[in-house]
Amino acid sequence: MSYVDGFVIVIPTKNLKAYRRMATQAARVWMTYGAIDFKECVADDLAVPMGMPFTKLAKSKKGETILFSFIVFKSRAHRDRVNAQVMKDPVLAEFCTINDMPFDLKRMAYGGFKVLVQG
Repeated sequence: MSYVDGFVIVIPTKNLKAYRRMATQAARVWMTYGAIDFKECVADDLAVPMGMPFTKLAKSKKGETILFSFIVFKSRAHRDRVNAQVMKDPVLAEFCTINDMPFDLKRMAYGGFKVLVQG
């Protein structure tokens, strides 16, 4: 089985282009250090008839959209090794110095997940 780091991010729609540029660079970095897959998915169909919509869960407002993102690894140990290298990468270090991130880090949800079922 594999291991996944998952993210839910609320972002002003006007910042989506800047986020895409940043995420494209991040994807290259994670894949360079061994991530199996890297996806950044922007909300498209959130008016669902069952469960709690992402808009309510994430408390998004007018003019904001939601990103669901994930990075796949071989295992948690593999994730820890890859992320340790990623955090030392100069491209990511540059992200950390940016004062005007395209989203509010305080509204980002993040966690590591064991894969329960894989199709």
